[in-house]
Amino acid sequence: MARRHKTQYSKAWAAFCGFLLRLMGWTKDGGPAPEKKVIVLGVPHTSFWDFVVAYLFYSSNRTVGHTMIKKELFFWPLGWILRACGCIPVDRSNAGSLVKSIIEEMETTEVFHLAIAPEGTRKPVKRWKAGAFVIAKETGVPVYAGYFDWGTRHIGVGQKLELTGDPKQDLENAQRHYESLNLTGKHKEKYITK
Repeated sequence: MARRHKTQYSKAWAAFCGFLLRLMGWTKDGGPAPEKKVIVLGVPHTSFWDFVVAYLFYSSNRTVGHTMIKKELFFWPLGWILRACGCIPVDRSNAGSLVKSIIEEMETTEVFHLAIAPEGTRKPVKRWKAGAFVIAKETGVPVYAGYFDWGTRHIGVGQKLELTGDPKQDLENAQRHYESLNLTGKHKEKYITK
């Protein structure tokens, strides 16, 4: 039996989030992915503000987007707020159990839009993590090349990526795709694709 999590926000909250997004100078390129279950990559991830912008984007479309955040941030009262925003606490020291729990959540939840930053951190990294593609392989859900471009202040779920079934190859293909987009992170020096 599929779990029933909150999947939509009210029209009033969506309008308020859309207002805040516009007030911050952001333009939405379309809406959320049409599938009930999907993984959306969030690139470039250089600031906590990326989460705020992504939350406002999804919420302005009345859709609850889930994201993984390190468990250390889930102290009271911040933990309650993060959970209300669709955040999932993760133990970054145990990647195997993390991926397994996300796969289980994806399989047992009726509607689940999961945002993952393949960089895995806000620090500059050349080696991205393939967890999103492992989850996609195990669950059969599509992956979209989501972006928040601080240079143009445009945000969108981007295009659906063609997956090979090999998480390592799919990650390499995704990195090449992002190289071609010429995105700018909030902290430019922290975003590298190769």
